[in-house]
Amino acid sequence: MRLLHADKLEFEEFFDTLIPPYLILSHRWDEKEVSYKEMNKKRAEEGPGLTKILKFCTLALEKRYTWVWTDTCCIDNKSSAELSEAINSMFKWYQSAEECVMYLSDLSLGDQKVHNQDFQTRFSASSWFTRGWTLQELLAPSQLTFYDTDWKEIGGKDLLC
Repeated sequence: MRLLHADKLEFEEFFDTLIPPYLILSHRWDEKEVSYKEMNKKRAEEGPGLTKILKFCTLALEKRYTWVWTDTCCIDNKSSAELSEAINSMFKWYQSAEECVMYLSDLSLGDQKVHNQDFQTRFSASSWFTRGWTLQELLAPSQLTFYDTDWKEIGGKDLLC
C-alpha cells in the first residue's frame, strides 16, 4: 500500500502488518485531479485537485495523522496491474484506515445547522452519493466524518446516515 506523508508530501510503500495508522479520503473526482506521477515528481499544477490534497493533508496533521491515502495520487492509474490490485483492495483499505474523511465538494454547510431540513435535503442530493464506490466507503470504515466544500466538519454517519 502506498501512502502519502501528510507533511513532507512524499510517498512510501508499506506492506501487510507494517502499515502505519492513516487517514483515508472518500471524495468525488473533479477537474484537475493530481495523479501519482505528478505528485511523485512534484509537478502537480495549482488547482482544485492539488488544493484538495493539501487541505486533506492539513486536516490529517491537525488530527495527528502522519500518513494519508487518496485514490487520485496514491494509485498509479497508468499501471493496469496496480489499478487492478487497488480495486480489489479498496474495501480492505477503507476498513483498515483509522478514520475516513468524506469530502463533499458540492455542499456548503455555511451557517446552517445539520438538523435543518434544507440542509438535510442538500446533503442527500450531494453528487458524492451518486458514485459507484459510495456504499463500500460508507460501510467499510469504523469511523468516518463528513466535511463540506470548505473543509468544515459536518458530522459522522451515526448523525447523518
